[in-house]
Amino acid sequence: MEHLVSTSILNSDFLNLGQVVKLVNNSLSDWIHLDIMDGVFVPNISFGFPIVASVKGASAKPLDVHLMIVDPDRYLTRFRDAGAYNLTVQYEACIHLQRTVTEIRNLGMKAGVALNPHTPVSLLKNTLPYIDMVLIMTVNPGFGGQTFIQECFSKVRELRKMIDDGGYNVLIEVDGGIEPSNAPSLVEAGVNVLVAGHSIFGSADPEETIRKLKHSS
Repeated sequence: MEHLVSTSILNSDFLNLGQVVKLVNNSLSDWIHLDIMDGVFVPNISFGFPIVASVKGASAKPLDVHLMIVDPDRYLTRFRDAGAYNLTVQYEACIHLQRTVTEIRNLGMKAGVALNPHTPVSLLKNTLPYIDMVLIMTVNPGFGGQTFIQECFSKVRELRKMIDDGGYNVLIEVDGGIEPSNAPSLVEAGVNVLVAGHSIFGSADPEETIRKLKHSS
């Protein structure tokens, strides 16, 4: 399976968000990634429903929405209505994870579960049949532009084996410090979706950086 690129707009120019979305539309990116932060689960606040809905209205790409918030169950329907295609919740924020991801699917979205760097992938053994994607955070969530945590490679390999051994149709996504230099090794380790923002919008040619990420192998 060819890997996907999900372009994160967290580090983009919010004053010109329409142009940002147009750039992603014209690129080889597969999805647009939106990080929703509440200032409680993570020490940062990003954006909410109006921005998601506005991006959806301008986007030719599916929206890959990652909730870094407490009690995400309160907002599942609203993110569906705002335009989320994938809705990913944090393992650490969900008391009744299986119920949460089942409701996400019932609402017509793809269900994802994100793991912080310190959270073992083995904890998802009984959840894999109910989800479509696992997001392995390769930095501590909350801010863009952080350095990739090398130990996450072993988590990717362990999760890849769990998915393959169980015969599950579950994608592995990584987010945090992803750039053209480490993308090939991540794809080789078993990653299906590369999330990148800082390396894209911090480059001189964002579309070319997306192309490099897409052609990583």
